[in-house]
Amino acid sequence: MSKSETAVLEREKALRLRAKVKKKKPDFVRQESWRYDRLKENWRRPKGIDNKMRRKIKGWPPTVNVGYRGPKAARGLHPSSYEEVLVYNIEDLKKVNPKTQAVRIAHTVGKKKRMQILQEAKKKKIVVLNLSEVKEEVKKASVEEEKTEKVKESEEKEEKAEEAAEKEKSKARRKKARKTSEGGTQKK
Repeated sequence: MSKSETAVLEREKALRLRAKVKKKKPDFVRQESWRYDRLKENWRRPKGIDNKMRRKIKGWPPTVNVGYRGPKAARGLHPSSYEEVLVYNIEDLKKVNPKTQAVRIAHTVGKKKRMQILQEAKKKKIVVLNLSEVKEEVKKASVEEEKTEKVKESEEKEEKAEEAAEKEKSKARRKKARKTSEGGTQKK
């Protein structure tokens, strides 16, 4: 087995271990968040001098400790076992190793550059983690294009109808002019 294959296997093993540890890890909640509606469950370290959670008294929820930490090999890895890299432009893709790293396109990147990044990533066989968001944007863009096309078509139809109406009016005017000119010559 080559070094890259063993590294991948170790990473996958570490991810499985991280998932196992996470199942046993409790939900760390802010003290007395269950008692008051104004307090959210977001973790805040208990700091009071007589605080029961800080003193780790029996019957109170557990506090955050280093013992709950996941394996070192799995830290910072995406669940797909790739290391996540944030990309802003095509030049950033050149630094990415497709075997160990996956790409997340930054939310500040526009549609045009996003499409270019996707094409380049596809050529280099780089995994894009937020591809579903990109697909949604592409769908929205295509829907907007269809709407603009429909609007243009309707405007063109209206213009053609107006032109046809103007032609009919001009024909009618010419006929009237002929009749008046013919009728005027016959009466004299």
